[in-house]
Amino acid sequence: MALSEIREMIPLLIPLVVIQLVLIGIALRDLVRRKRVKGGNKLVWGLVIVFIQYIGPILCLIIGREED
Repeated sequence: MALSEIREMIPLLIPLVVIQLVLIGIALRDLVRRKRVKGGNKLVWGLVIVFIQYIGPILCLIIGREED
């Protein structure tokens, strides 16, 4: 891939990176504030949020939450 092709892709990649960072921030904030999560292990959910891009934060927010 040539440098010019990479430069052309940057405007398309920036919104994706911003969305990913916002999702991670929201999911981690929610994780820290919760007393309990499904499976009982916040560390595992934290790793899922950080290392499984896009899907990890969404999974945590949808199925990882456990009502107090």
